[in-house]
Amino acid sequence: MRKIKFAIIMALAIVPFFAQAQLPQVKVENRKGEIVNTGSLVDGKTPMIISFWAVTCKPCIRELDAIYDALPDWAEEADFKVVAVSTDDSRLLAKAKSFAEGRGWGEDFTLLFDKNQDFMRAMNVSVVPHVFVLDAKGKVVFSHTSYVQGGEVELFEAVKKASRKK
Repeated sequence: MRKIKFAIIMALAIVPFFAQAQLPQVKVENRKGEIVNTGSLVDGKTPMIISFWAVTCKPCIRELDAIYDALPDWAEEADFKVVAVSTDDSRLLAKAKSFAEGRGWGEDFTLLFDKNQDFMRAMNVSVVPHVFVLDAKGKVVFSHTSYVQGGEVELFEAVKKASRKK
């Protein structure tokens, strides 16, 4: 019974956030070490997937690998971009950068490094993996936490829906 009450309270707390959520303006580091504003990700034309991950999070890695593997097929059906945001702190920053590059994510994803977790807090992310789909104007249209194999299908459906709303 406690779990049900907790789930209801959490759902009610999350609904208002997503009903009006826009991509916040936060300064983070890109893969070259340059400081960028997250608001610059919104171009008014292209929806995006934003995935918060960490090097120690196996479900995060599985989900990003699944997205990376599906990307060529998905790109045939929808125009969108993928932003992978490492939540690793400054002690693991170098490891996170080399890890992401080693997996090939840097080729097709925008890699951001939120070493102070400012972007993470601004998006109300408390656990990773946490994935959002934003429409072309930067409004959150879908969100989920955790990863189960095949869950990327639901994610892509949200991307296709956001792509049609242009």
